[in-house]
Amino acid sequence: MKRILVSAAILTLFAPSAFAQLKLPRVSPKSSVMQTVGLTDVTISYSRPGVKGRTIWGDLVPYDKVWRTGANEATIITFSNDVTINGKALPAGTYSLHTQPGKSSWSFIFNKKAEQWGSYSHDPAQDALRVDAVPTSGPLVEWMTFSFPLVGTDSATVELAWEKLRVAFTIGVDTTNQALAEIRKTLAGEVKEWNVPYGAASFAYNNNIDNKAEAMKWVDQSLSLKETFFNLRLKAQMLARDGNIKDAVTFGEKATAAGKASDTPGEEIARWEKQVAEWKARA
Repeated sequence: MKRILVSAAILTLFAPSAFAQLKLPRVSPKSSVMQTVGLTDVTISYSRPGVKGRTIWGDLVPYDKVWRTGANEATIITFSNDVTINGKALPAGTYSLHTQPGKSSWSFIFNKKAEQWGSYSHDPAQDALRVDAVPTSGPLVEWMTFSFPLVGTDSATVELAWEKLRVAFTIGVDTTNQALAEIRKTLAGEVKEWNVPYGAASFAYNNNIDNKAEAMKWVDQSLSLKETFFNLRLKAQMLARDGNIKDAVTFGEKATAAGKASDTPGEEIARWEKQVAEWKARA
């Protein structure tokens, strides 16, 4: 009886459920990259295969067949807001990102079924969007990598690099209209802090948005709450941009006085005084 119990205990140690607890490193390690583009978060989660001396394109990764764009599970990409991909609309959400490599042209495939193993169960009927891209060459990259080499307020480039190949697509976002909608919603309510309407006016000014009268109301709202070096300077800059140099000088001098009465760094005030002096010479 004891012998039977010992044998049963040994078998239990090697049961499949015991092996299921074993955690080992993946041959192709998992990775993720996140980039905020304007007000939109873009996250890519993928596994990174290595070259390891193998022939990749047209061999390990066949041409003209749908590929998981990595290893293990299909690559996943998430957009927090609606975007465009190479100019084509794609709703906010999470997608599996497949590709179809070719010798001279690739397709990026955004599939509505986010979680799937490889591309074996890829269903073209679930494709939300397909866009084409042209591959280029570059220095050897051992481990497949996604990156965002170009990022702006309204767009970004996503690049896939592996072996000596590069292929990319462009994400477009409607940052300006999203930001304006958020600004108008916020300023329609009760605002007690000067920096809130100041931030709105500064965004409009720095991005050269065509709402000058509205932006001027925002900076005036900020000034009504509290006059500071920053909102006085912004008011002067906006007036100068509109050609009202005389009033720009007036507000510029008020900004200088406010800066000297506060803890504004001296070098910043000095640069500002130089600007005001240039306007005085033109007035």
